[in-house]
Amino acid sequence: MLTLDGVDVMGERLADEVLDVVSRRPELTKISFLAHSVGGLAARYAIAKLYRHPDGVSDGNAKGTICGLEAINFITVATPHLGSRGNKQVPLLFGSLAMEKVACRVVHWIFRRTGKHLFLTDDDEGQPPLLQRMVEDHGDLYFISALRAFKRRVVYANADCDHIVGWRTSSIRRNTELPELAVSSSEKYPHIVHEEYSEEIDDEKCQDSMTDCNLDILEEKMVTGLRRVSWEKVDVSFQSSITSFAAHSIIQVKYAFMNDGADVIQHIIDHFQL
Repeated sequence: MLTLDGVDVMGERLADEVLDVVSRRPELTKISFLAHSVGGLAARYAIAKLYRHPDGVSDGNAKGTICGLEAINFITVATPHLGSRGNKQVPLLFGSLAMEKVACRVVHWIFRRTGKHLFLTDDDEGQPPLLQRMVEDHGDLYFISALRAFKRRVVYANADCDHIVGWRTSSIRRNTELPELAVSSSEKYPHIVHEEYSEEIDDEKCQDSMTDCNLDILEEKMVTGLRRVSWEKVDVSFQSSITSFAAHSIIQVKYAFMNDGADVIQHIIDHFQL
């Protein structure tokens, strides 16, 4: 139930845990994050709390550290980076706008504060929704500077069969940017169906890219904000798996008896930088 307290509260807890470990392990020099689902949002919040400017200089373009450690890998798996509001962001709602509107109104009854954050209905003291604030440095929370501090940022996204988190939100793309998928030809990674490198886009180009008139304005702000850093994007499909209905779980091999996602885990390991 702790996951229902809100993305910010979860992020604060994670930051405190990291600080505790670092204080007890002075020999540490590097840090990486690997998170699944909403945990990826909590990790983004945590690193914003843990970010340290280089030499104590507050420069948004400088590359700092995460609590004094060299930041290497920031990896999320099936994380709703753009939230859950919007057509087909939650496949379980079958792409029905009516159902999604109802979900926006009642989600806080079930998923409490976290639900409000995911559906962008939070309004803390008149501020924009938290996920919108999390795409830029905001006050003393350095969301983008912290992401930029990492050597690499990677999103693993279920292209289909994930009934909890949609493809678009987990891969930080607009509808028009979703790639055509082919059957994997890799024996080692049979469920990896597409990989691409999304380069960092400067602020001017971000503004020029806001051309999809059918895109929710809040979602567009989040997409363009997160594009200020580069991303490796890895698309996954369990369509041929007999356990495809549980894609949100099997992508991280949550259960030993549902291990179709083992090749995805191996892909993470093989590409993990030290």
